[in-house]
Amino acid sequence: MPDPLPPTPVPDAPLVRDLSEEALLARIVPLLPRGRATLLPPGDDAAVVTAPDGRFVVTTDILVEDRHFRRRWSHGEDVGARAAVQNLADVAAMGAEPTAIVVALAVPGDLPVDWVEGLARGLAGVCAPLGVGVVGGDLSGAPLVVVSVTAHGDLGGRAPVLRSGARVGDVLAHAGVLGLSAAGLALLEAGRPQDDPTAVAHHLRPVAPLASGPAAARAGATAMMDVSDGLLRDGARLAAASGVVLDLDGAALGPELERVAAAAEVLGSRALDWVLGGGEDHGLLATFPEGVPLPESFRAIGRVRAGEGGAVLVDGRTPGGPRGWDHFGG
Repeated sequence: MPDPLPPTPVPDAPLVRDLSEEALLARIVPLLPRGRATLLPPGDDAAVVTAPDGRFVVTTDILVEDRHFRRRWSHGEDVGARAAVQNLADVAAMGAEPTAIVVALAVPGDLPVDWVEGLARGLAGVCAPLGVGVVGGDLSGAPLVVVSVTAHGDLGGRAPVLRSGARVGDVLAHAGVLGLSAAGLALLEAGRPQDDPTAVAHHLRPVAPLASGPAAARAGATAMMDVSDGLLRDGARLAAASGVVLDLDGAALGPELERVAAAAEVLGSRALDWVLGGGEDHGLLATFPEGVPLPESFRAIGRVRAGEGGAVLVDGRTPGGPRGWDHFGG
């Protein structure tokens, strides 16, 4: 896993303010992948990307320093990887294959240039293996680091998988992990990253099941979404859009609880709060018709039931504890 503490600054290493915009771009652009769908890479006023389906999926997300990450324990590579993953997961949640991203970056002048180069390497580390191009963006000065990514995807001739398609009787399934990022964040905040390096690594650089989105679409998923703000909060969004109730199987959450149990014991926290309410794991929550074989990466965790739309239950009861992340309510 990456070291959870930033490296010691290198004496006389260049800072952002030491370079012109052109000089900084000259250090970043060669690190970025072109991608399989890119016809015209960075260098002009805009890039050109293929859209063979005739439609394209587009989404955008933002990372703000000290709101979504902290430089005291996040390397540039961590932030770049996270920025890519959280956007590509939204593309995958529509059942699409990600094709390209553009990045708007605002940085303070006293930021080391190698931190910015690390961010580019983090973006490339996620995007290049998927054939996703980093095809352009913008640079600006700011009092703190802000990273905004816009991602595009190709539906490959399939209908998009919406949040609103879940039907009573469907199987509720999940791909990825639950609660691991929340556990890692809690350990970092407590100054105890050594107690669960895997959880800390997942918080710093989440790994999302990106190939699982298109696989779910091909398998006939009726609804799907990225779990970025916690299982209860995002599950409630899917349930409300579909006008149904999601009933989680408590026993099916056992492996997730076991995965974070040691960290919860160390910190005196409830593992269930992390699994149900922890965000930034970027797994995929989907519903499938009963009897349809689930894609290999998905695991059944409950059922879709009739009732007042928007409710998420555990074994038929309303769970207590945190409901997930809200960007304005905390």
